[in-house]
Amino acid sequence: MSWKKRVVITGLVSLINLLFLFSLSVQAQKAGRTVPVLRIQVEDVEGASRLRVNSDNNLTYNLKKTGSLLTISFRSAAGLRLEKKPFSSRLIASVDLAKSPEAYLLMIKTKTEDFTYTHSARRSPFELTVDLRNEQKPTLQTENRSAQISEKPPEEPAKIPTTVSRETAERPLADKKTIKTIVIDPGHGGNESGARGTFGTLEKDITLSISKKLKEEIEKGLRYRVVMTREADVSVPLDRRAAIANNNKADLFISIHVNGARRTNARGSETFFLSLRATDEDSRRLAYFENNSEELENRIPEKDFDELKMILWDMAQSAYLKQSSQLAEFVQIELNELLNTRNRGVKQAPFKVLTGVACPAILVEVAFITNPEEEKLLQSEEFQTRVAEAIYRGLNRFLQLYEKP
Repeated sequence: MSWKKRVVITGLVSLINLLFLFSLSVQAQKAGRTVPVLRIQVEDVEGASRLRVNSDNNLTYNLKKTGSLLTISFRSAAGLRLEKKPFSSRLIASVDLAKSPEAYLLMIKTKTEDFTYTHSARRSPFELTVDLRNEQKPTLQTENRSAQISEKPPEEPAKIPTTVSRETAERPLADKKTIKTIVIDPGHGGNESGARGTFGTLEKDITLSISKKLKEEIEKGLRYRVVMTREADVSVPLDRRAAIANNNKADLFISIHVNGARRTNARGSETFFLSLRATDEDSRRLAYFENNSEELENRIPEKDFDELKMILWDMAQSAYLKQSSQLAEFVQIELNELLNTRNRGVKQAPFKVLTGVACPAILVEVAFITNPEEEKLLQSEEFQTRVAEAIYRGLNRFLQLYEKP
């Protein structure tokens, strides 16, 4: 071997060793990296509810108000972990940490949309202080009454309690408004037939039939107005369905579908609520099919979800994730018990039909129309009625949880 080759080989070996040592160093740094912790304190002070966020790491943050939700976004490549203790507050109902594709989101749920906030921060150690105040606007009736009694001696103002019970603090905002309107959304319709069964059954026909039966159940057992996004075999765009719900000031939104899969032995019910990230690949494919009415065989590219990236955090639906998940859980339990079908569980997926709906919203996949056995059940009026009863029972349990006694 010539000396030139020896030099080249020696140089390559040295380079490989350097790269190997560098890789070990990077892995060691990653192994030793600790996840920053957000320590949360909530207290009521004079005229405000105060939130303190402490961390040993200096963090970059941004605040945004959406309805009754104040969102603080943090950027942290090492991740974030939340530490909080139980609290009661006049204005703050809950504090939770979530992960979006771009940042970690500290979501402060308040008990009213009429609030303002101020904030200040310091570094080393990091502490962010946010003061939230109830912005009460005087009504004309209040102003007139004040003018009428202005000549009378002033009465001692009523004492406002500085604390409330934990039960009151954790009671959702929906508790302050009696649910009056429920919107039922029969999936697909018109030239959008949805999934098709082995025997030619169409999803759009089954969903409309079950939705009508569910409407009858609600109107028979509950004194609520029921609005359907379609009552015939017509096409309704996905964004129009959300608009129908919002224009009718819906308090709940239930979208009815039947499932489809490449495997004909797939069976059971599933109930979904909105999330940018699908629970699993099957949920991801299903959302793609429902959103685009195309074949399930197509794998979903990430770019197809670019338009959905702001769903959770920039639209009103983010304020109702907890209620949506609870409604989904109640409905799924009833479907499992009443229909005796396999429990596929409550899942999350980026369904376009749920985006923009300003109330708790779920999507129910009743059964698999691509399973010959379940397709025959779906064709049965009796089975459709039992499905409607199951959804109604889950809905009723949810309403009992959130309505005032």
